[in-house]
Amino acid sequence: MAKIKVEKQIGGVILHLSGKFIGGDETEELKQILTEMSEKDEKKLIINMADVTYLNSTSLGILISAHTNFTKRGGEIILCNIGKSIENIFVITKLTLVFKITETLEEAIKILSN
Repeated sequence: MAKIKVEKQIGGVILHLSGKFIGGDETEELKQILTEMSEKDEKKLIINMADVTYLNSTSLGILISAHTNFTKRGGEIILCNIGKSIENIFVITKLTLVFKITETLEEAIKILSN
């Protein structure tokens, strides 16, 4: 079962994702949380994917849409702790060129704190 934990920090938000995001309720919840953030005009977001085991195309679409929304408003999204299998998806789809990706949460926090 997928889970999303929202943590306010760094003058922004950290989303801790875990489990499989396969286009069901968990993906809808992710979309809803990201929409609320844009309505609140959040500018800094870190998505910690340490415990994500699967992402489908719907979930990727939601992340891409959020990235577009944040950058359009002068915000920034950083993905961190991406496992090898998920990283392969980002490499194959060339999303590594779109998203800023760090190996650790600490690294992402340091970038957004500047």
